[in-house]
Amino acid sequence: MICSVNATVCNGMSCLVPSSNYNEILSLALSTVLTVLLAMVMFSMGCNVEATKLWGHIKRPWGIFVGFLCQFGIMPLAAFLLSLAFQVQPIQAIAVMIMGCCPGGTGSNIISYWVDGDMDLSVSMTACSTILAMGMMPLCLFIYTKMWTDTDAIQIPYDSIGITLVTLLIPVGLGIYVKHKWPKKAKAILKVGSIAGAVLIAGIAVVGGVLYQSSWVISPSLWIIGVIYPAVGFGFGFLLARLVGQPYYRCRTIAIETGFQNSQLCSTIVQLSFSPEELEVMFSFPLIYSIFQMVFAALIIAGE
Repeated sequence: MICSVNATVCNGMSCLVPSSNYNEILSLALSTVLTVLLAMVMFSMGCNVEATKLWGHIKRPWGIFVGFLCQFGIMPLAAFLLSLAFQVQPIQAIAVMIMGCCPGGTGSNIISYWVDGDMDLSVSMTACSTILAMGMMPLCLFIYTKMWTDTDAIQIPYDSIGITLVTLLIPVGLGIYVKHKWPKKAKAILKVGSIAGAVLIAGIAVVGGVLYQSSWVISPSLWIIGVIYPAVGFGFGFLLARLVGQPYYRCRTIAIETGFQNSQLCSTIVQLSFSPEELEVMFSFPLIYSIFQMVFAALIIAGE
């Protein structure tokens, strides 16, 4: 028998070959490419943001405050109650809770554009929730997950949160500048970027599903939570915004910011914090959530 050139042990008819890290390398490469593409899309979204309106939301942050209550109040509580109601495994409940404690994703800015929402509010909410997540995520996880795990075992990737901020603030800032200097060019960039953004969101979900296809065999209860949970975020986000008197276009924006979680950040936390065996039964949830949050977002767009 001829052993493979990368075999570490050869003994008669047996060869020991190190496990392939192909998926890990491919995941890193795709993550880098997607980060660059996302920055380019956010640059185009910035071409629809006005600096004066953005600053107005920061000075009078009623919409941001409502979004904060939804993001770090309703979503973690809903994740906790759904996990208890469907009696999922503790390790799967932790995955649901991590998703519930994540800030809004930059994909929400793309969807807000497509539903004719308040882009200035959308960008300010995403930026603020991402910054606040550095403190609110550990707090919410400490409150809700201690019945299932030692909260010290969950690693918050502050570098990933920082990268999210960079890929949001810098490109959007450049887009605002382009809109101020060259309004006609900004409109053209916005049209191309909005289409590219929709394709990018779908591409991220497809890539995740292909890379981690072994995680799809899971209990039906986790699928049901994956369907219900985004709807809870969208519905309660809209309802709470409406109750405090926000106009409809801002209610839509707050609803999207609430329901459209940063599933990539959730996936990163899960990968950093748990063993490969545990990942097999919990890593699918961020993928399931990202699929159904896009389904509901598509329904909202179709209803406009």
